Amino acid sequence: MCFAPQTNPPRLAIIALSGAMLLASMAVSITSVALPALSRAMEAPVSAVQWVVLIYLLSVTITIVLAGRCADLFGHRFILLSGLTIFTGSSLLCATAPNLTTLIIARAIQGIGGAILMALPVSILRGMISSERTGSAMGLLASMSAVGTALGPALGGLLISGFGWRSAFILLAVSGFIILVLAIRAIPTSAPVTKTSQTLDLSGAFLLAIVLFLYALISNGQQNVIGLRLPLIIPVALLALIFFIIVEIRAPSPLVPLSVLRNPAISASLLTNWLISSVMMAMLVVGPLFLSFGLLLGEAQTGLVVAVGPVVAALAGVPAGRLTDQFGAKRILSTGLGAMTVALICMAYLPVHIGVTGYIVSLIMLTPCFQLFLTGNNTAIINAAPEDQRGIISGLMGLSRNLGFMTGASVMATIFISSLGQPDLVHATVSSVGSAFTVTLLTAAGLALISLIITLVSLKK
Repeated sequence: MCFAPQTNPPRLAIIALSGAMLLASMAVSITSVALPALSRAMEAPVSAVQWVVLIYLLSVTITIVLAGRCADLFGHRFILLSGLTIFTGSSLLCATAPNLTTLIIARAIQGIGGAILMALPVSILRGMISSERTGSAMGLLASMSAVGTALGPALGGLLISGFGWRSAFILLAVSGFIILVLAIRAIPTSAPVTKTSQTLDLSGAFLLAIVLFLYALISNGQQNVIGLRLPLIIPVALLALIFFIIVEIRAPSPLVPLSVLRNPAISASLLTNWLISSVMMAMLVVGPLFLSFGLLLGEAQTGLVVAVGPVVAALAGVPAGRLTDQFGAKRILSTGLGAMTVALICMAYLPVHIGVTGYIVSLIMLTPCFQLFLTGNNTAIINAAPEDQRGIISGLMGLSRNLGFMTGASVMATIFISSLGQPDLVHATVSSVGSAFTVTLLTAAGLALISLIITLVSLKK
């Protein structure tokens, strides 16, 4: 075993793992508010500065599975400490970057550390506690992820307005160093849980990186990249995926053991995680557009309304974990998906008919349902994972979530714009924006219903 499960794991260990999860999430959101300041400081267009955010997400997505596999091979504690070191050092490099190119490269390196911080707390904390408390642990980590997402823009805005854009990265570096010190003191030493004869599948890692990179380009609608146009990128991505599967089948110690994916509980959890992440990204992308152009709210009002979601998510995570421990992951998972379907239907209609109040009420209904799903799903998949593959399963969980975010940002935004009947959102009527919002949210409700069906079918196997 990695760690001996404990009834009450050390408090410092819980703080360190929760802090790592919070830090990885905050690194995404804190830079989003820095884009205007970066554009002015670097004298670069916003389209170029946006890569400061995009490259981090892309780096995390590409390396998160590799991070989990390395943890299984070389020890979870060692890889976590390595991730914290990489994250802290690259944050300092970001803070001192003399130009935009250096900053983007540093953010790519930071994403490698961020992938480790996202993937490993789940598997490490699961190995330190009894199975009866897994739900509470997953709920805590889900809350920390939500807190990091909500805290990033608030802290970033305050720091950047007072001390400039570099202060945001200094905060990440200092926080990373503090968590590193806590982790060194509190996380117990762990041995590799896979056979020592196994090696890292570098060929599989290289091919998977190509597949994920091309998937990210497709999801973001990149029309022309390194000489390839979008219609050609898609078949190249499919060809790379086929090669990856062939390599994994033949590899003596594959990066992604395909036998694990034949487990109905694991494959269903990863698929539903992808679908529901796409659904929640619809709220993050389409929601502010509806509030601004459908309900005609100002930027400050829109920000306050959107902030309700992360705040409720942070409050709902731990109760969702306790409910999971009490009633079981499978029951909570099904309940969360069923309630989410209903909440999304309410979100599709209530804001259009009763305005901001309907939006807030629907958001308060929807967010705890998402936390129930997230906690129940994470608990179910980590309990179903073989002990020597919890790292790679944690990595796959993070990968499916990130792929869902990328897919949702692209597909749901496309559905919304297509439903408007015109490409120019600025000149669209309030009623057409409301109708497009309803169509998009009903589509999201359909995805939640499909996820519920997949879950119920997998539970019967």
